[in-house]
Amino acid sequence: MANPVPPRDRTDQPWRSEGAPPPPPSKRKMPGGWGGLILTALVVYLLANLVLSFFNRGDEPTISYTEFSKQVTAGNVTKIYSKGDAIQGQLKNKQPVPDGKGDYTKFLTQRPAFADDKLWDELTRQKVTVTAEPVVQERSFLSNLLISLAPMLLLVLLWVFIARRMRSGMGGAGGMLGRRAPPKPVELQAGATRTTFEDVAGIDEVEGELNDVVDFLKNPAAYREMGAKMPRGVLLAGPPGTGKTLLARAVAGEAGVPFFSASASEFIEMIVGVGASRVRELFAEARKVAPAIIFIDEIDTIGRARAGGSGMGGHDEREQTLNQILTEMDGFTGSEGVIVLAATNRADVLDPALTRPGRFDRIVHVNPPDRGGREAILRIHTRDIPLAQDVDLAQVARTTPGMTGAELANLANEAALLAVKRQQKTVTRSDLSDALEKVQLGAERPLVMPDEERRRTAYHESGHALLGMLQPGADPVRKITIVPRGRALGVTLSTPDADKYAYTEEYLRGRIIGALGGMAAEQVVFGVVTTGSESDLEQVTNIARGMAGRWGMSERVGRLTAIPSDAQQAYGLSAAPATLDTVAEEMRRIVDECYESAVRLLGENRDRLDALAAALLANETLEEDAAYRAAGITRLTKDA
Repeated sequence: MANPVPPRDRTDQPWRSEGAPPPPPSKRKMPGGWGGLILTALVVYLLANLVLSFFNRGDEPTISYTEFSKQVTAGNVTKIYSKGDAIQGQLKNKQPVPDGKGDYTKFLTQRPAFADDKLWDELTRQKVTVTAEPVVQERSFLSNLLISLAPMLLLVLLWVFIARRMRSGMGGAGGMLGRRAPPKPVELQAGATRTTFEDVAGIDEVEGELNDVVDFLKNPAAYREMGAKMPRGVLLAGPPGTGKTLLARAVAGEAGVPFFSASASEFIEMIVGVGASRVRELFAEARKVAPAIIFIDEIDTIGRARAGGSGMGGHDEREQTLNQILTEMDGFTGSEGVIVLAATNRADVLDPALTRPGRFDRIVHVNPPDRGGREAILRIHTRDIPLAQDVDLAQVARTTPGMTGAELANLANEAALLAVKRQQKTVTRSDLSDALEKVQLGAERPLVMPDEERRRTAYHESGHALLGMLQPGADPVRKITIVPRGRALGVTLSTPDADKYAYTEEYLRGRIIGALGGMAAEQVVFGVVTTGSESDLEQVTNIARGMAGRWGMSERVGRLTAIPSDAQQAYGLSAAPATLDTVAEEMRRIVDECYESAVRLLGENRDRLDALAAALLANETLEEDAAYRAAGITRLTKDA
């Protein structure tokens, strides 16, 4: 199994890397410098002392010595404490503050040095307690120090937290809010091995094209001596699941060079300029450890053809990111040894500036594997799965035409899950067959149908299957079932014996006749049609539209493409309204002719239709041999 993609080292880093040497340790600098931190600490310290001095001022007022003598003479003083000429005291009864608001019980005063009023005698006569401890308790020096430093420490911690957030979150926006620390490449886990061409199968012709890149990265001197230059960028184009990302990792692993991978959408942010900054940082890191490979997945996210008008918002950010990628690729020299790989399943929408020579000047098409490739892929994905003796991967590969590597990996995994549920030690042929049915037909639904509905479904599926058996050159019928699966009440599975890359008009008409077989059978047997033919009609419409509007199989439309292959493009942009009307008329003519043929064939073979429907009602599911035997038709076996 291929190794998992390494994780990111930072959440704000939009790429992953493997095989790159760790960078030398760098000293982290405080944002704004230590001078700014010290200045801030001093300001905070002064403000804290001012605040604390305000709060440390108690409620005890300072009264005049005359007022104090008056209160002593009146016998209203209960106790005092004296240190030098300073006197603290407490009254028995509250008194209004002289020249102030409110009342007081505790007070502060100062005895003049020239006073000679026999204070001690008066205090003794009034039985005032002279204490050894201060009446007004003050905080210790340590308490005052801790209280003074607490706000400063709190604000310093807040400063550091904000500085780190600025560095990690917003530092990439063109350096607006501070400079980000350089990224640290991610290393592979201990004991893990890198992906190589041994982990890739089914696309040998693509491997041959990418071997040039591997050889260049291994022996750059030989190419320089010959004056040859490798492509600066290689674009991997193909349907989803064909292994484009796996191929890119295998190239880096085979060459033994660092591999930086990122999805194009991860460069785009709301703030304009962030994507371009991240692109610059990624390319700068790759140059540091060159030779290296940069891989950008789903590049059509930012690489679409640019519009003529000025962009706004996210559109402008996407164009800036694309412009930065173009600039970085143009800035490469032969000595840098950095090659850019990119993947897309929409190569037709890419900007011409991206695919011109000097940038992505080599386009490698990654197509679904053929039969031999599928068998090799199945062997790779079943290396860690114990298989029973009856498992024939070559037979599985024959019955899975058109499936991609990702779909085959999912098939092997579904078979293993079924084996675990059935408490088996190995994966059997039945597990693989059931997993294939689940992948191709959908999961079974526990639906109880009325007898009349079940009988109509049996004739519907028998009509599909019988016409597939009678049509010359049609795909063989592999299985018929009236067990509800997915959204369908029944399914007829037909797959070719060999991979097909071009289709004749006769074959396509046969496909339409077979798809209309369910509706035709309902018409022949019951005289009505139901909504069960919805998916069949969608398939018929797509084939007929392609025959009349794209593949030149209509004399009236002519040998031209009136309908674009891109379903997202409006039809009116590609042809005149009169031409589109002609296409619609030809589609209707083709479908009507095929439907008449389907009704006629089923009427001529009504006994076979009844026999096949009866066998379906009795068994619910018929495999290939049983289906042909029930219909009384001999299937000619072809080895592809």
